[in-house]
Amino acid sequence: MRKKLTSSVLTASLIAATLLTGCGGNTSSEGNTSTTTSAAGSTAANSTAKSSTASSTKEGSKPGKISIMVDGTLVTQANGRDAFEKKWEDLTGIDLVINQPDHDAYYDQVSQVMASGDLPDVILLDSTHYAAYAGQGVLADITDYYAGSDLEKRVNEAGHQSIVDGIRIDGKLYGFAPTRGNGCVTYVKKKWLDNCGLSVPTNFDEYEKMLEAFTTGDPDGNGTNGDTYGVSAAGFIGGEAPYTNYLPEFYGMAHPSFYKKEDGTWADGFTEDAMKEALQKMQDAYNNGLIDKETLTNGTSDCRNKFYADKFGVFTYWAGTWNTNLKTNLEANGLDGELVALPPISEVGTYVERIAPIWCITSACKDPEAVYHNFIESMLDGGDMELLWTYGVEGTHWSVKGETLFAGQPNEVTYKEGEFHMLENLEKAGTQYTKNHIDPMLALVNIKDDPGAATVAEEARKSAEVFNANSKVADLVPNTDVMTQYNGDLTTLKNEIVAKVVAQNLSVEDAYKEYEAGHGAEWSKAIVDSLNAAK
Repeated sequence: MRKKLTSSVLTASLIAATLLTGCGGNTSSEGNTSTTTSAAGSTAANSTAKSSTASSTKEGSKPGKISIMVDGTLVTQANGRDAFEKKWEDLTGIDLVINQPDHDAYYDQVSQVMASGDLPDVILLDSTHYAAYAGQGVLADITDYYAGSDLEKRVNEAGHQSIVDGIRIDGKLYGFAPTRGNGCVTYVKKKWLDNCGLSVPTNFDEYEKMLEAFTTGDPDGNGTNGDTYGVSAAGFIGGEAPYTNYLPEFYGMAHPSFYKKEDGTWADGFTEDAMKEALQKMQDAYNNGLIDKETLTNGTSDCRNKFYADKFGVFTYWAGTWNTNLKTNLEANGLDGELVALPPISEVGTYVERIAPIWCITSACKDPEAVYHNFIESMLDGGDMELLWTYGVEGTHWSVKGETLFAGQPNEVTYKEGEFHMLENLEKAGTQYTKNHIDPMLALVNIKDDPGAATVAEEARKSAEVFNANSKVADLVPNTDVMTQYNGDLTTLKNEIVAKVVAQNLSVEDAYKEYEAGHGAEWSKAIVDSLNAAK
C-alpha cells in the first residue's frame, strides 16, 4: 500500500524539480522581474490608477499578518521585493510575510513544507499540485467567499468567468488564478534562418532539417561549422500540464499523462503510439546532436543563458512578454534580437495553454475569509494594488519622471516627464523590467486607466497573438484516491522512462517492457478507471 497523504505529490514534485524541469514546475509564465524589456513603446501617464482595495475587503475583518509562499514570478529579493512588501503593507495595513524559495527548486520546497505541516496562509500552486492538494484537504474551499464578491463581479464584467470555472473541482473553488495561463510558443532566431537560407518550418520534416542546419552549419555566421546546436529545453518533459510545452514539435499531439478524449472519457496517453513515436523522435535528435546534451539537467535559466550566448537557435518559451525579454537580452550581448514566433507545425496542430498558477489559502489559515478578501480579492482591484502586482513599485521598478536611461549606451532612451516607463533592472544592468507577478496581457481584470498599457512591445504583442490564435486550454485533471495512491510512483516511473530512452539510448520497446514490469500499466489503468468512475 502506498502512502496516501502527500507522498504522490512529493515524489512527483521532486522528480520534476530535480530531473526533468528547471522551472519548479514552471508556475506562472516565468514572469519574474529579473526579466527585461525594450525601451521602445512607452507612453505618457498622467496619473496612476486609483485603488479600490478598501472597498473590496471584508468589512471589519482584517488579519494582523498574512504569510505566503511564492516562486520567482513575484519580484525577488534581489529585484526590490522589500519595496514591494512595504507598499503592499502600506495599502492594506497588514504584515506580509513572504517565503520565496529559489524558483527552480520551488516545488521541492513546497513538498517539504506540505510534509512538515508548517503551512503558510497562502501558497501559489500549479494545476497539478492544486488538484492533488485540494483532494487531500490541504486547501480551503473559497467557493462561498468568491460567490457574490466584488472580484466575481469584476471578472464577469471582463468576460473571464469561464477561466475561473475551469479550475473548479466538483463545482468548488480551492484557489484563484488572477491571469490566464498562457503557454509556450517556439521562437527561432531570424538571423540563423537567413544565414542558412531557410524559411519558417511548417511540418516536422522541415523543423528537423532546420535543426540539422543549425547544428552542422554556420548559422551564427562566425565562420565555424558545428559549434552550435538546434534546440535546448529545461528537461525532456515538463513538470505540469501540458508536459510537452518545451519540446512540442517532438511530441506532436502525444499526451504524456492523463487527458480527456473527445467523447469525454479519460485516458493516459503515455502508452499510446503517439507517445512512443515522440520518444523515438527525441532519441534520434539527441543522438544526432540536434538537442542540447545538457537538456536532462537544464533549468530554464540555463537555457536562457545559452540562448543569449548564441549556443542554439530554437527555444520554445512563453508567449508575449518573454519575446521582448529574449530579444533585449540578445541585443544586450551584441547579437541580433529578431525572433520568429512560429505557428504550430502541422503535427502539433495547436499549442496548449496551461492552467494558470493558482493562489490557494491553506487549511492552516485561521481566518480564510478575511485572507481571501484582503489578499486574493485585492490582487485584481483594478487600482493601486493591481498596479503593484503588475508593475511593481514606483521609483524601484517603474517611474513617470523625465529621465534618460542607459546614457551613452546603444539602448539609451529618454523619457519625458509624466511618461510611464520601467526602470533599469537591479539585477541585470543595462536592461529594464517588464512586469511583476501579473502579466497585463493575461490579467482577468484590467487596471483602470492602466498607465503601462501602451508599453507592450510590438514583438510581445505579435507572439501573444500567434499563441492565442493557435492554442487550446489544458484539461484540469481531478484528484481521486487512486490518483493519490499511485500517481507519484507512476510519474517517477514515466519520467525515468523518458530520460532513459532519450539520454541513455534505451530502445522504446525495451523501455515499455520496463514500464510494464514496474507496474506502470497497472497503476495507469487504475487511475484512468477512477477518473472515469468519478466523472
